[in-house]
Order: sequence, then structure tokens, then C-alpha cells
Amino acid sequence: RRYVAGGRCRSAARLEGKVAVVTGANTGIGKETARDLARRGKVIIACRDTAKAEAAASEIRAETGNEQVIVRKLDLADTKSIREFAEKFLAEEKELHILINNAGVMLCPYSKTADGFEMHLGVNHLGHFLLTFLLLERLKQSAPARIVNVSSLAHHGGRIRFHDLHGEKSYNRGLAYCHSKLANVLFTRELAKRLQGKSQRTAGFTANALHPGSVHSELVRHSFVMTWLWKIFSFFLKTPWEGAQTSIYCAVAEELDSVTGQYFSDCQPAYVSPRGRDDETAKKLWSVSCELLGIQWD
Repeated sequence: RRYVAGGRCRSAARLEGKVAVVTGANTGIGKETARDLARRGKVIIACRDTAKAEAAASEIRAETGNEQVIVRKLDLADTKSIREFAEKFLAEEKELHILINNAGVMLCPYSKTADGFEMHLGVNHLGHFLLTFLLLERLKQSAPARIVNVSSLAHHGGRIRFHDLHGEKSYNRGLAYCHSKLANVLFTRELAKRLQGKSQRTAGFTANALHPGSVHSELVRHSFVMTWLWKIFSFFLKTPWEGAQTSIYCAVAEELDSVTGQYFSDCQPAYVSPRGRDDETAKKLWSVSCELLGIQWD
């Protein structure tokens, strides 16, 4: 069990006066990440299902004694919802110090988002890409600040299929998940490069990605087979609390103050696939993502 549990975030860093946003924090590792951050400072839980999010927030408030656990609606499968969330956030909050892009979908039957994007790519990559773009200036103004992208070991099986990004020619839901997780790694890499050294405003502004581990969570709900395998082999899976440790580590650990563009697992640097280190693909994905979302991000 101790081996399966993996690394643990040991940082006691406080976040008084600081604001963190965690997407998909109504369940699983997102909820455990929000619970930990709520012991340190203000947390905004950004979720599609606000009823579940309110239940999670109420539980976290009661446990931590922190009333600054706030729920806001965010549907990453709809760019209109993302823009509405960002507009409301920017009107209400003058600072943002930690953005944890945690929400995700896995093994979905073929479907598209409200904007016509393949669901894995749309939610796991494009949704968070747009959210980060919309909140970037507030993060810069609040620096030191951190962006944490929850990716996966599955990125090793991914590739960016520019000729068929939305799986209209061929679709495999397992591979679609892998492709989207590779996109998370490439986005993090390119974002960190663009932020580094541009000006004093980006000093202490970092972006890192991570693999949480194989976690017993609701992420496999779209697959009957995986759901049963997860139950059978649950002893060999991390609990959501264990799975959240690397997200928390990337968000608060003092030793990562100036570390950016890296990929972590079990609270330590981890190996990135050759495709995840391809700068040309990262640049092209950035450009294509901007085009799909109708934004200019230079």
C-alpha cells in the first residue's frame, strides 16, 4: 500500500490572502486538492455540476473551518460557459495566484462539445487552454503565480493528429484520451517557454504538468470494463487523496518557486515522452488551438 500511495506533499506553505481556482473539484483528486488548499487559503471550485460542487464545498467548509470555499459554474465543453466564468471571476476577484486545470473526461463514446470539438480534446485541452488565456493577465498581475495542468502517464501513448484532430476519420476513445493528455504536456511546455524571461511581470510565474497516478475515481465511469477492473484492483490504485498529492505539490511547494515547464509524478520530476518534448509540435498545437478557439495569443 505504501508503494502504491506514492509521493506526498510535505509543504506547510500558507496561502493567506491568496486565491486558487481548481476545475473539476466536486469529486476525485480535484476535490481532495481543493480540500487541502482550503486549509491554506481561498479556493474557488469551478465545476459543471454546481449541485455536486456545492455539496463538496459545504463538506470542505465544515471540515476546514474556511468559509472562503466558493462554487462557480464552469462547463469546459462549452466556450460560452468558459467565457462567462472568466468574466464573472475577473469582476469579483482582483487576484489569482494558483490555477489548477484538473477537470477531465476519459474513455467517452464519440461525442462533440458545444463548439464541435471532439470531447476529450475539447474538455481536456482546448477548454483549459481558453480558460488559461482568459485568466492569464490576472495571474500575471498577481505574480508569483502558478499554473498546474493535470496530465497523465497516458501521454506516452498519444500523438497530435493534426489531420484528424476531432476523430472524424477514425476514433478510439482510449487513444483520444492519450492524445488529449499529450496536448496538456505540450501546452505546458510551450506556455512556460513563452512566459519565461519576457518581462519582470512574469517573474515567479510558472507552469508545470503532472501525472497524478492511477487513482480510484469516477474518471472511468464511461467504461463498464474499466469500472469493474478499478473495483477488482482497487488495492493497487491510489485513493483520491493520494492522487492529489502531486497537484498540491506543484501548487504550493516552495522549492518549485522558479521551476517551470516541467512534468512531475509522485512529487518529483518524471520522464516525458519524446512526443511530449517536441517543440515544433508544441508550437503548431498552440497555433491550431488559437485558430479553433478564435483567439490571438502571442
